[in-house]
Amino acid sequence: MTGPKYDITVAAVTHTDGRFLVVEELINSRLVFNQPAGHVEAGESLRTAIIREVREETAWRFIPEALIGVYLWRSPETGLATMRFAFGGSVADHDAGQPLDEGIVRTHWMSRADLLHRETQLRSPLVLRCVEDYLGGKRHPLDSVAHLDLQTAQTVPPMAVAL
Repeated sequence: MTGPKYDITVAAVTHTDGRFLVVEELINSRLVFNQPAGHVEAGESLRTAIIREVREETAWRFIPEALIGVYLWRSPETGLATMRFAFGGSVADHDAGQPLDEGIVRTHWMSRADLLHRETQLRSPLVLRCVEDYLGGKRHPLDSVAHLDLQTAQTVPPMAVAL
């Protein structure tokens, strides 16, 4: 018996002057809006993945400051389950000459109202949920998301179990 299969993804929520950084991307011949986001690659930590994804999709350097939340969503169209780790942070060091990742049409800075107005064009309900949680003040320390591989997992002492 195998366990559930999920796509593990990361997303960045960055907010400046009342606007959020979003990407406009072409997915299945449809233009949609999303946070800068993507899959975690083999051997990559969540923090490394979000920094890489934001740079590739927006040409900004992302500085993660907190974990906003962890979300599990299943697409009604495909049935594919996605587990999203959303990070809040800031951006700096924009490289205007950098080409954007394949499928990314352009980047935008949009207000919550702009996103609500385009709700049918959002890639998934996770986009607005992450914005709402961010605006609601949800923040967890970055160290609440551990990166363990086989070698480091073996060095973690077992927790005492209270009966």
